[in-house]
Amino acid sequence: MLFSIGGSAQSGRVTATPTPTPVDEVLRVNTEEIKLNVLAFDEEGKFFRDVTDRDLVISENNVLHQPTSVRRLPANVLIVLDTGGEMRAVKSLDQTRKVARGVVEALQPDDSIAVMSYADKAEIIGEWTTDKAQALAAIKRTTFGRRSVFVDAITLATEFLLKDPLENKHLVLITDGTDSQGRSSAKFDAIQRLLATDISVHVLSYTEMEAADIEPRTKGISNMPPPKSMPDEIADTLPNGARDIKKAPKIGPTISLDRTFIKKMKARKAELEVSQEQLDKLAEESNGSFILPATIDEMLEKSALVAKMIDASYVVTYTPKIPVVETRGIAERKIDVTSKRPGLVVQARRKLMIARAK
Repeated sequence: MLFSIGGSAQSGRVTATPTPTPVDEVLRVNTEEIKLNVLAFDEEGKFFRDVTDRDLVISENNVLHQPTSVRRLPANVLIVLDTGGEMRAVKSLDQTRKVARGVVEALQPDDSIAVMSYADKAEIIGEWTTDKAQALAAIKRTTFGRRSVFVDAITLATEFLLKDPLENKHLVLITDGTDSQGRSSAKFDAIQRLLATDISVHVLSYTEMEAADIEPRTKGISNMPPPKSMPDEIADTLPNGARDIKKAPKIGPTISLDRTFIKKMKARKAELEVSQEQLDKLAEESNGSFILPATIDEMLEKSALVAKMIDASYVVTYTPKIPVVETRGIAERKIDVTSKRPGLVVQARRKLMIARAK
């Protein structure tokens, strides 16, 4: 949640006299502005042009507001690639790169794009650019890793998107949302900080595919070929002989009586289920989109849909009737935007976590 506070002052005239006359008390007026992205479509699902402040009604905690501005601006899109994880099965570096490229190629030419990846650490791979060739080159520079530092990635992404005075900000996550260190409390805090901004979050999730792949192993029986002991990217780094053994195809069903292994698989599946719920909620409460493909082909096809949602955004501002400066501690504001113009369909539902600045 972003808001601005400005001040105006009025003072009386001070007349020079032998006895100093005190200056009148300064009157300060606080003004605040809440900003959010609103998606606008026609009844056929196409982008709706020329939306004005007269077309929208804003409800904040069931209190009606009128927009103060409605603007169409190029998007600023940070694409985050999850390229790590010890227990990944479906998620691969090649697939994640393909999906990221699909998003870039479908965005509008005047959109600014930055690229970030995370595995053993989170890092910005490509700075802001409107040159799609540069963004695609940055995606190509991403590398795999054994760990998945999701919490660090969310923290860095939020800081990166807020460090410059950007508007119409979007965060695209290509991920399963799990963190190798299991930092549930830190993960919650990172998500809450993200929800306290005007960033829309769009997720292309691996969770369902990963959970489906691991399901048979939670029972100790699988009719599928045994899973690879390590991703191909890691096997390729092994010396000759060892590499061939690790990459040799295995066929036939397997039965595992290893209780420790089965327990580990069940824990992994539970982690994926929790992550899926968190990612879905994050996208919904930030007025983004949540894509949950069942296959890698579907995931690639839906990458263009994410770009479509991003490029249907207007930046809408309004002044809250309950000022932020009156907030005690951390407060939640539920915001809905509806259309009063025939043929205009809007998507704008956001939950803002507001903490009054000290």
